[in-house]
Amino acid sequence: MNTDEPTHVSRRTVLKASAAAGAAAVGTTAFAGGAAAQDGSLGEWLSNVGNFDGVVDETGKDEVTVTVGSEANGGPYGFGPAAIRVDPGTKVVWEWKSGTHNVVADDGSYESAMKGEQGFTFSQTFDSEGVSKYYCNPHKAMGMKGAVVVGDVEVDTGASGGSGGGGSDGGDAESTESVDFGGWFDNVGNFDGVVDETGKSEVTVTVGSEGNGGPYGFGPAAVRVDPGTTVVWEWKSGTHNVVANDGAYESEMVGEQGHTFSQTFDSEGVSKYYCQPHEAMGMKGAVVVGDGGGGSGGDAGGLSMEEFGVLGFAGVLIAGLLSPFAAKAFGKSEE
Repeated sequence: MNTDEPTHVSRRTVLKASAAAGAAAVGTTAFAGGAAAQDGSLGEWLSNVGNFDGVVDETGKDEVTVTVGSEANGGPYGFGPAAIRVDPGTKVVWEWKSGTHNVVADDGSYESAMKGEQGFTFSQTFDSEGVSKYYCNPHKAMGMKGAVVVGDVEVDTGASGGSGGGGSDGGDAESTESVDFGGWFDNVGNFDGVVDETGKSEVTVTVGSEGNGGPYGFGPAAVRVDPGTTVVWEWKSGTHNVVANDGAYESEMVGEQGHTFSQTFDSEGVSKYYCQPHEAMGMKGAVVVGDGGGGSGGDAGGLSMEEFGVLGFAGVLIAGLLSPFAAKAFGKSEE
């Protein structure tokens, strides 16, 4: 097993291959001959992969190990690392760590057996330059996908921003710097900022938008509304529910297109929510009410920042006046 510490580099393109795959303990097949087709960007393929953090440089090695069932995407649903770069002729060995998974090439050139046995291995030798995308068949929609970049192929690792439109026209996505979601959207493939829906008394969010590998998105994933706004979730596709992360509200589990569930948000703050059966896949959302404050509502004891600052200064001044040093100084001045 390879134990070298990998280093990060860069991401996509599609590889063609001519060898079939084995489903044995170590199925070794060579990617031979022909130029690999290239499609330029890994952003879309890995957009919902929670543990993707760039292409890891594994060049200079004859054999590289990728873990199957790494902790990612809400459980043991990751390939680790998710994307690697190797030299032509390198053998990649997938080693099972946890869960029941398989390794399937997106172009059908190789496929392992479905296994739940820790320590099971499957291997593939990549002879031609290009990019081979692969996934775990039962967990693909959850983000269990990977890629092998072979040779000096240039790949674009920029995120594609995901798919899945909102249920309403909405405004442009704004920067999330003013809102601290605490990693809530880390595995949400269709999250692309907070959509400004202020100025409306009612806002619609689609349930079952295309996102996270299928109809597993809320669209838009995050909206900003004014206090007093009613948010209406409208079902588009699939069987889902809407559950507040803090337990404040919960819809029934419904698979009926056009079904709606609504909630009126009166207080400023951030309300995070999810679909219970598909949370691990990235089906999560948030409603930012007013300024949000980067949390779950509330402000500094009901005080504005200006009021808080004035009182803070007054407190410091009073404390200074009551200090022994100040009292001594005042005593001298009276003399």
